[in-house]
Amino acid sequence: MDKVFKALADLTRRELLDRLRAEGGQTLGQLCGRLAMSRQAVAKHLVILEDANLVACVWQGREKLHYLNPVPIHEIAERWIRKFEREQLSALAELKRALEGERPDQAAAEERTAKTREEPAAAVAPDATPRSTGAHSGARRERDRKRRE
Repeated sequence: MDKVFKALADLTRRELLDRLRAEGGQTLGQLCGRLAMSRQAVAKHLVILEDANLVACVWQGREKLHYLNPVPIHEIAERWIRKFEREQLSALAELKRALEGERPDQAAAEERTAKTREEPAAAVAPDATPRSTGAHSGARRERDRKRRE
């Protein structure tokens, strides 16, 4: 996996991957034509991408066609992003509640209250001035009032 991170760390290699994603099966000459680099420099970048298994090559006669292999990127997403996503999001929600001075059961109750406030608003004429019906607006006003006292 270190090879994948190393390969993705370079802007030129990421650009090559983007080009291969947009149009697979390109030769070295086709890839060089779109970059302001020498053929040898692009070939070195492609070797690093091949070593990281991010690019797959297929020989057709005398031409070597390059294709994007998205599997290593998917493995990174599975291991490093989705694995921690739920825990981090719930931790951020808890932090938000703590900073706003709410208890989890209070937040749920306020959310239900906000939904009931929004239902009558649907019957209001379209030209009526909208009012703030945010879930936390009442709690914030109350907290701000107490701070001022």
